[in-house]
Parts: sequence; structure tokens; C-alpha cells
Amino acid sequence: MDNTKKLLDEARNHHIELTQEQAEQFVKYYEMLIEKNKVMNLTAITDYDEVIVKHFIDSLSIIKVYNVNQALKVIDIGTGAGFPGIPLKIAFPKLTVTLIDSLNKRVTFLNEVISELGLTDIHAIHGRAEDLGRDSSHREKYDLCVSRAVSNLSTLSEYCIPFVKINGMFISYKGINIKEELDTAKKAINILGGKVKTFDEFSLNENMGRALILIEKVEKTSMKYPRLAGKPAKEPLQ
Repeated sequence: MDNTKKLLDEARNHHIELTQEQAEQFVKYYEMLIEKNKVMNLTAITDYDEVIVKHFIDSLSIIKVYNVNQALKVIDIGTGAGFPGIPLKIAFPKLTVTLIDSLNKRVTFLNEVISELGLTDIHAIHGRAEDLGRDSSHREKYDLCVSRAVSNLSTLSEYCIPFVKINGMFISYKGINIKEELDTAKKAINILGGKVKTFDEFSLNENMGRALILIEKVEKTSMKYPRLAGKPAKEPLQ
């Protein structure tokens, strides 16, 4: 069984239809990820079958709760090795995607991937969410903000909600059993102009559960937020 067939079959199992060309882009992405991972820490998951499910399919699982197969302006905060932003762009080419990461070496890798895969309307930016969220060229300019970053939801909301337009959406990829963290974050989400719309828990396979939290932007974010770099993580909004 060739690599693209495994990927196409797994995607189909999750009701995601990919073309042969898209599958080949994913395989090339995997190869670049593994090669670069030899010299810098991008992922602890390197087995091809595991990367398919735990990075690629996981990134695309947002389609279960939100229609990303349309022309949306998307920003991925703390993208790391490019998840979920690059898989979303490959699978849903109508998206215009901005990837944000605070480590320049990762941004260089992401731009190499974008170039090698021939992707358009996607670019990677080096910077911190706290700074870029105050920049008028990014603040409240996106239909959708996504993040698989590991920060607690109060902190993550302060990073992400300022980027989202009114009536846009912030979707946080979290582990299962999220209810307590979500309850703790609700006040912060409200302060930032957001409202929890829903959250959905499901299994990607027998070993991996995922929760997607949908937060709608219902009013403008006060110019007090995001606070200065480091503050949202050290002192999450209560």
C-alpha cells in the first residue's frame, strides 16, 4: 500500500475527501517534517501512520464542527510545525491562511514547506500573538482563528480573540475532559468579547480523543487586550 493510499483511506474514514495531488502534498510535507526534525525539535510523533492521524487528520477534524470549505481568512496562532494551518490549506484551498510562531527557525521551515508544496495565499510570520494582536493589520481582521497550542484556554483566548472579526470564530483544539478548563475560562472569554458557542468531543482513533471549542466573537475586544508579552501566560484573566 503506497503512502498516498493510506492517507486517502484515513481521510475518507473521517469523511474528508482529498485529491491525489493533495495526498501527494501531505506526503511531501511529512517527508520535509521528518527531515527537518533531525536538526530541530518540531514533533515527537514521527511514524507515518501516527502523523496521518495525530497531526493531519486531527488538524482537519475541524470540518466536523465548522465549514472551512469556503473562502475564509484564517490565522493559526502558535502553529509550531504548521498544525493545523498547513493541513487546512492543503485540504481546503479556498482558505487564505496566516501562520504565527514566536520561533524564527520554525517560521523559516514553514515558508520552505509552503514554497515546496506550491501553496498560495498562505504565509508564515515570526512574532508573538501579544504584539501582533495589537497590530492594526491583524487585529480583528480574521474570519477564523485556530490554535492547537497547549496554553490554558483563558490565556489562549487572550492571544486569539483579538484577531477575530465581529461574528467570526475562534476554535481551540483541546484534549478531552475539557469542561473544568472551559468553565474557568468563560469569564475571560466574555471580557475579550467572545461567547462560547459549543464544544464537541470525539475520538480520532482508539488512543486519541479531541475536543473542539467554538468561541464566537460577539463584540469588539477592549484595547487593553492582549496585555504585554508574557502577561497572559503568567496571569491568566480570571
